Amino acid sequence: MDEKFWYLKNCDLFERLSPEHVARLEAVSQAKQLARGSLVYMPSEASESVFLLTSGRVKLYHITSEGKQAVLALIDPGELFGELTIFDGGQREEFAEAMEKSTLIRIPRDEITRLMEEHAGVALGVTRLMGLRRRRIERRLKSLLFRSNRERLVHLLMELAGKYGQRTADGVTLGIKLSHQELASIIGSTRETVTVVLGELQNEGSLTIKRRQIILRDMDGMARSIEMNPPHVPVTGQVFPAVRRPAGLET
Repeated sequence: MDEKFWYLKNCDLFERLSPEHVARLEAVSQAKQLARGSLVYMPSEASESVFLLTSGRVKLYHITSEGKQAVLALIDPGELFGELTIFDGGQREEFAEAMEKSTLIRIPRDEITRLMEEHAGVALGVTRLMGLRRRRIERRLKSLLFRSNRERLVHLLMELAGKYGQRTADGVTLGIKLSHQELASIIGSTRETVTVVLGELQNEGSLTIKRRQIILRDMDGMARSIEMNPPHVPVTGQVFPAVRRPAGLET
């Protein structure tokens, strides 16, 4: 089976399409590999496509008037992004950049629009995706407005635990490695402040850091400190269940 075909068929958004529709989608789509730091798109570019990430990780961000990055979202394998083009077809409003070596599939806007018209499930899936992204951004905005730097960082660590966490003998290990600068860009702070707060949390025994790997030793206590319910973290399982690669497929 063609690898691109497999990814499209196993994407949650397209998994209920008939083989004929998936084949049509594959015929007009293009696979692309990106090195770490490569831009997928930037503001003011024409938004003529959406993208399905198949491996690696992509971040969406704005550049503030002070020249700082403000991260809007982290895109993981199996996720669609650049979806606003479906509705307005105008110019991009944010940057999309590969955080590591990544592979994605470029899908023309016209084909996604056609599938949404033909399949209610695709239309509903895109709508849910946009709603979920909007809620995440709204929660982060509220956190930026009403919380201290420490509270913002703890809140982010809880979000990451809910999405990437796995329980181990040492605590909850985050299955994503982010630099202090990347953490700062997400919570609207500075690298120096993030370094200080992480040091405080480490000294308190709330977490440990080993080679950029964050292990939450007292996730429940950290959640209580910001009046938040601890996220559900499985004992075992894949970090990215949305992409289930068959044996023999190489990234």
